[in-house]
Amino acid sequence: MVKNIFIVGSKGIPAQYGGYETFVDELVTRQQDKNIKYHVACMTFNKETKHYDYNGAECQEISIPNIGGAKAIIYDLKALNWALDEIKKNNMRDGIIYILACRIGPFIHNYIPKFHKYGFQVWVNPDGHEWLRAKWSKPVRKYWKVSEGGMVKNADLLVCDSKNIEKYIYSSYLKYTPNTTFIAYGADIIPSKLKDNDKKVIDWYKEHNVKKNEYFLIVGRFVPENNYETMIREFMASNVDKDLVIITNVEKNKFYGELKEKTHFDRDTRIKFVGTVYDKDLLKYIRQNAFGYLHGHSVGGTNPSLLEALAITKLNLLYNVGFNREVGEDAALYWSKTPGFLKDLLEKSVTLTTKQIDNLGKRAQHRVIDGYSWSKIVNDYENTFLEK
Repeated sequence: MVKNIFIVGSKGIPAQYGGYETFVDELVTRQQDKNIKYHVACMTFNKETKHYDYNGAECQEISIPNIGGAKAIIYDLKALNWALDEIKKNNMRDGIIYILACRIGPFIHNYIPKFHKYGFQVWVNPDGHEWLRAKWSKPVRKYWKVSEGGMVKNADLLVCDSKNIEKYIYSSYLKYTPNTTFIAYGADIIPSKLKDNDKKVIDWYKEHNVKKNEYFLIVGRFVPENNYETMIREFMASNVDKDLVIITNVEKNKFYGELKEKTHFDRDTRIKFVGTVYDKDLLKYIRQNAFGYLHGHSVGGTNPSLLEALAITKLNLLYNVGFNREVGEDAALYWSKTPGFLKDLLEKSVTLTTKQIDNLGKRAQHRVIDGYSWSKIVNDYENTFLEK
């Protein structure tokens, strides 16, 4: 009998960007077991909604008003209503509703009995600590924390993509006796298809005045909890004769202005904000040809940009926090926020021999192959869905 899996909470597939979107795309595209049928909710702001097939998955656009932060909550609730209608209409039994992120905690208890009536379990991926993110106001952060508690209390299973998140769920919500399992996020170690003489490669390096292997790289959302201030300050204090290339979205960003005022990074010609790169192959090429990667994320589970770095960049300098250490293990170097620590590490890293850097690169690739390859992740999910 085919097991119906409804996935709620990603923006949709095919993935344009974003961790959850990439995950759903990989799960569907790499499907091995034909005893699974995926039904994926996709977000749209258009009144007209599309219903389509993507690599065997049924995709349904859910139309929502474009109204700031609350739109994601409305989207999740409308997507659950769609799933419930489909289950009733097609007389489905014994499937799974898999909700990505903890946005609808105050409402979820209304839905659980409705799904249980048809033998459907409700699973939740709790993501990272959304309530710790600085971009949210205090009342919003309070909502996130309450919402997380509601999801943990009511879910049949919590699928954590990080062992540290799993530990946190147990210690913080012991009173709910949460049922959890660990399945990581994925990455691949396939090099970029682009060659040195490809026009888009030549144009990008020329436009930003960057030379291959002569830059450290940062890729990630431009938010305070990703420790941009520490990384930029320490880089500016160092005597490293390389650039710091920062791939991120800074358009109309208040944080960007504040950081400029605090650090005066615009006076250091090595600091280069180059905008976003949505071309996956070009981004891979830029990662491949970086001297080193700097990772400052302090909130969240297994971070996609960290996995992509370990898969393809040999030298990785990671902020020393449980999530990052769990993924990087002995394949990376670690830094703290102590003033001068990262500066010294940067200066030491440029004196490493080619052999030392190659060894770190090999270890990093093995971390991804052993624990985080997409084929392993998809296999883990299919076995868990089918209770193998």
